[in-house]
Amino acid sequence: MKYLLNTERLSLWPCQNEDLNSLHKLWTDANVRRFLWDDRQISCEEAQSFIETSTANFTNYGYGIWLFSENQNDLMIAGFAGLLNSSQEPPSLIFGTRPSLWGRGYAKEAARAILDYAFDVLDLECVIADVDEPNKASIKVLEALGMTRTRRALVNGRPLLYYEIHPHRHI
Repeated sequence: MKYLLNTERLSLWPCQNEDLNSLHKLWTDANVRRFLWDDRQISCEEAQSFIETSTANFTNYGYGIWLFSENQNDLMIAGFAGLLNSSQEPPSLIFGTRPSLWGRGYAKEAARAILDYAFDVLDLECVIADVDEPNKASIKVLEALGMTRTRRALVNGRPLLYYEIHPHRHI
């Protein structure tokens, strides 16, 4: 399969239609959806649409959403990381880990693999990210990756922080 990435502890692969049930279960976990979907319970159809968009983005741009597991033999999804396409802005970094695996550094490790790929393979000039201000764990990951906070804004009544990183700042 094209677009496979590996780190010291993780195997990453592009999300596919066959991952729908596992991914929907992860995305609807109360602890994950709190910041990912603004605490909204997404439908299976919405998750399917997200996977289809990611698949199209891999074809058109060379990036999308990767899923990751703790090793190549473990088929259980430990989390996700990837880049969301926008016609108006640089790609946006997104990541999340199954709550039972929080605190192990997997989100940072997967996100670093995505940034390495974005800058070293795709030769992107910038990657951005936004995070809910109360999401201290994700803020810590973004800052550990070398991302710089650029602004703060209220979006739909929620305080968001915006970050960016360029290849020369990439750690």
